[in-house]
Amino acid sequence: MPSVNTMTEELNVEAVCRSFGERQVLRDVTFGVAAGRMTGFVGANGAGKTTMMRIILGVLAADSGSVTWRGARLDRGVRQRFGYMPEERGLYPKMTVAEQIVYLGRLHGLSAKAAHHNTSALLDRLGVGDRAGDPVEKLSLGNQQRVQIAAALVHDPEVLILDEPFSGLDPLAVDVVLGVLRERALSGAPVLFSSHQLEVVERLCDDLVIIADGSIRAAGRRADLRERHALPRYRMEVATDAGWLRDVPGVTLVDLDGAHAVFDLASGADDQDVLRAALRRGPVRSFGAVTPSLAEIFREVTR
Repeated sequence: MPSVNTMTEELNVEAVCRSFGERQVLRDVTFGVAAGRMTGFVGANGAGKTTMMRIILGVLAADSGSVTWRGARLDRGVRQRFGYMPEERGLYPKMTVAEQIVYLGRLHGLSAKAAHHNTSALLDRLGVGDRAGDPVEKLSLGNQQRVQIAAALVHDPEVLILDEPFSGLDPLAVDVVLGVLRERALSGAPVLFSSHQLEVVERLCDDLVIIADGSIRAAGRRADLRERHALPRYRMEVATDAGWLRDVPGVTLVDLDGAHAVFDLASGADDQDVLRAALRRGPVRSFGAVTPSLAEIFREVTR
């Protein structure tokens, strides 16, 4: 499938607020999900992720603000073309896997032939094709999660909204699901997913939205966020002991292990001065800025 390189934000959330009684859980939440891109929606428990997703799907109403798809407000017909996987498992335990996915595909308007075809292809792709005739209750929690993902995809949705899709999956299953979701994004669908597993989000997402206490703290391309929140931190490896860094003005050592050092620079200090000082003492094997991880960015913007 061809890659989609557009950054058109087809799904837009604008200034959404929502309260439950006296407790406001969403405050002017604004972000976009671009066509053909994977957007990770990250926040601690209770940050507002699930509430926001339910508003997008029409399960809950916003107190104010709007959600639009291709410039138009969402209605039932548009949402029928969305694929949604809730955090809580909502499968019928007594139905067989294939019967259930076919049934859900038919509810979304597929013909019987298309529903059976899509079900078979998806279950095989997700590695549970051999369990198609088993009742859902007989599956492990990880395999039930794969079936839930199939349920969200069976009708070839134009948008995917997935709440904790990697919960309960082992590393091999995560890789399988990552591949399926990436294929869906490459076909042009905007994909919004939440996850507590920051290392998985870092591997998968193109764009990030970070929410805390009901407010958006950071949003944008993953690479842009890393650059925007980069610390003045550097990593260096020299040929001998790097302990002399303790005496360099403006340098604060973060980690020192013989020839390996990680250090911060004070405002106004020049990394090239440090590099020149190192070269005067001997060979420098590596020297460069430290790119912050998603976990580090998350901690910075939510503290």
